[in-house]
Amino acid sequence: MYDYHIYSRLKKYAKEQKSFHMPGHKAHGDFKSKFPDATIDVTELSYSDNLHCPDGVIAAAQRDIAEILGAEKSYITTDGSSSGVYAMAYCASKRGNKIIVFRNSHQSVWNACKLFGLEPLVIQGKESDGVLQPSDSEIIEKLLSADANISGVLATSPDYYGNVAPLARYREITKKYNRLLLVDGAHGAHLTFGDKKKYAGTYADMWVDGAHKTLATLTQGAIVNVNKTELIEHAEEALSLFRTTSPSYPIMASVEFGVKYLANNPKIITRAKTAVEEFKKSESGFTVYPSADWTKLLIDFKPLGMSADKVLSQLEKKGVFAEFSDGRYILFYLSPMTDPAELNALKKKLGAVLENKKLKNTYKEKPSVPEGDRSYSFQYALRKNCEWVELDDAVGRMCAKNAGIAPPCIPVVVSGEMITLAAVKALSQAHTFGLKDGKICVVKKW
Repeated sequence: MYDYHIYSRLKKYAKEQKSFHMPGHKAHGDFKSKFPDATIDVTELSYSDNLHCPDGVIAAAQRDIAEILGAEKSYITTDGSSSGVYAMAYCASKRGNKIIVFRNSHQSVWNACKLFGLEPLVIQGKESDGVLQPSDSEIIEKLLSADANISGVLATSPDYYGNVAPLARYREITKKYNRLLLVDGAHGAHLTFGDKKKYAGTYADMWVDGAHKTLATLTQGAIVNVNKTELIEHAEEALSLFRTTSPSYPIMASVEFGVKYLANNPKIITRAKTAVEEFKKSESGFTVYPSADWTKLLIDFKPLGMSADKVLSQLEKKGVFAEFSDGRYILFYLSPMTDPAELNALKKKLGAVLENKKLKNTYKEKPSVPEGDRSYSFQYALRKNCEWVELDDAVGRMCAKNAGIAPPCIPVVVSGEMITLAAVKALSQAHTFGLKDGKICVVKKW
């Protein structure tokens, strides 16, 4: 059994100390009555250790986490997975000025490329059942074999839809060409428990676990992991740049708790997975997306002829709040902490909503994400002056700011790509991000 080092230490001293240090709430008065755990919200003290140079309970927690996850080094972060993505991109920038990324990469990936002057080589998998799939390994090998300036691959696995990339094959290719395999595994921290072949850490040189997404961890809690010794120095330097200097101790404690709770209680995972399988088997009238990740329960409303947006609106009136609707699918984002009784309640409420005759024939086809048309580079577009134009006037212009479909925020066009008619049609038919009053940002003509 693993001990909860950080939480135990915080609780021990919470009863004894008088607060003559930050934070300003002092765990007193109305604040404490509304936030009962305020007593463990402390700063760097003699007993609480320091995240940026740990040698006490935080160091012990990180060693245990690394052992559980199979990493050479693991680092807690209270800034979400984004700071980990920045750290990976920082390490990549030391090896080359280009990096292979997926089109459905998180916003932090594109931001990291901006920060470090990395040219993202965007690869895009085929679409299946209205969902982009992970990219084929052949295109990765083709790119790496032709360009020594590509530092490696920054893959997303699993994605919001639970698609797991062929990381074993990616690993073979990156090793062959002596490049880095970096994985944004923000949605897959739980996979190390029982699904090792799908877990990013089984293959990656460096990866990020978004602990708060699927473990018993407070929001913003994440873990940056390194399996390649030569990356450790740069990774630690990067984390010193991108992690806050005032980390939340409750979040740190919860990251350690989230990992160790499942390591100490594996039956919790079995119970949740069994409940999910029973839910799927009992609902023969539903079409469920064939996710490779059991925590991503996606119901397809196209076969039912219903708008997923309208179904979700009705569910919310019944107190059911899903992760998102993309117009076709509703994503019920589960975790090992999912209560089987709540799944049973979901089943009943969903069944009641689907009896609503007003929802029949409300489905509208979800636009596909077209292949990008890259004529210039991402970095080139960033350097140029830009302007906002109407979507219909943007065909043939160069995109200056990423714009795409939300949720789950997949860029239809990336900076440096030429805006096609297909891209305009896709952006005209969906909830979007990156547009302003219906206009898109393009590189200004001379």
